[in-house]
Amino acid sequence: MGTPLRAGENEVQTRRIVVSGYYGFRNSGDEAVLKSILFALEEEGAKAGLRVVPVVLSVDPAWTTAMYGVEAVHRMRPGAVLGALRSSDGLISGGGSLLQDATGAKTIPYYTGVMRLAQLLRKPVFVYSQGIGPVNRRWMDRLIRGVMRRSAYVSVRDAESAALLGRMGVAADRIEVVPDPVMGLPLPGAAHSRAGAAAGPEAAGGAAGPGPAPAAAALPLVGVSVRPWRTDGADLARVAAALGALARSRPVRLRFLPFHTPSDAEASERVIGQLGDLAGSGSSAEIAGSLDDPQQMLLEVSQCDALLGMRLHALIYAANQSVPMLGLSYDPKIDQFLNRINLQPIGTTEQLDAEKFVAGMLNLLDDPKDWHAKHDRAIELLKQEARRPAKQIIELLRLI
Repeated sequence: MGTPLRAGENEVQTRRIVVSGYYGFRNSGDEAVLKSILFALEEEGAKAGLRVVPVVLSVDPAWTTAMYGVEAVHRMRPGAVLGALRSSDGLISGGGSLLQDATGAKTIPYYTGVMRLAQLLRKPVFVYSQGIGPVNRRWMDRLIRGVMRRSAYVSVRDAESAALLGRMGVAADRIEVVPDPVMGLPLPGAAHSRAGAAAGPEAAGGAAGPGPAPAAAALPLVGVSVRPWRTDGADLARVAAALGALARSRPVRLRFLPFHTPSDAEASERVIGQLGDLAGSGSSAEIAGSLDDPQQMLLEVSQCDALLGMRLHALIYAANQSVPMLGLSYDPKIDQFLNRINLQPIGTTEQLDAEKFVAGMLNLLDDPKDWHAKHDRAIELLKQEARRPAKQIIELLRLI
């Protein structure tokens, strides 16, 4: 389907590529993955004299088109998906945690089904920095193995994902381990001051406010990303106890960053409601307003002096901007990412020691240079490697 442009345009060729992932659901992490992939394909394509025209499979095509300026079709309408694949030069599957069954038994059949359909149409499939697993239903191994063996390029975001594919029967020499694509996401182009980036916070009750008072804005800014996980809410209660202890030990400004609305905003409100009495502590707590654009959320994270992250992409955003962080693990993918930058979780959804947390956070606020000395090199290497899948895909697309 690739076609050259008109004569006199430096022989730039065009390739249509369908992009499949968890897109259109307003999840900041997954939207950041999409935006990072689109950026990387555009920039690497321009270097190689190739113009990539993406077609995104989205649950909300109109929103995706408005947000990114790309063509989009509904991911759950078979005719639209089939038409997009037929008119394309290939399929990108990823990134994100697509091939896992922790969120239900339909996820893996859906994503492998899209991949297999592309392969039946003789379209090359490129697996872009996916996180594989957990896979608890062994019968799904053959679905994953089948599409991976037939893919033109396979990249995963950690060694554990590569090892899992290996146990399923995918040859190790077909798998490239690369960073999460969001490590390569840039900040918005316009310069923003700290006060400007933090404008429009929401109070604990959810109403938009006029922005922090000058005294609050001068406090150390601690970003907080929480998500619902345990049905009894015990994990969030432990987070509230730890943050409350921090806020009473030193004046800080806690800024909750909902990565998936409305669920994360509701979890944030729950934690704020359990912080306890902060009167007289000098500390404050607030929830950031709706941030659909991943780069705006990245900007928010960049303003933090330190961050507590439960969402994987909150931690990846912090690494992207070299913001000192503490991670709270609810899934092996948290541990795997932290390990890549020489960190361990401060706790889990089953256990979080408030005293240990306070000591760890105060250390980040008091001695950020020590944190940077220990972790910035590993972060820089990940940022440099984040574009490798795009480079590989562009090279393969040029051969079509």
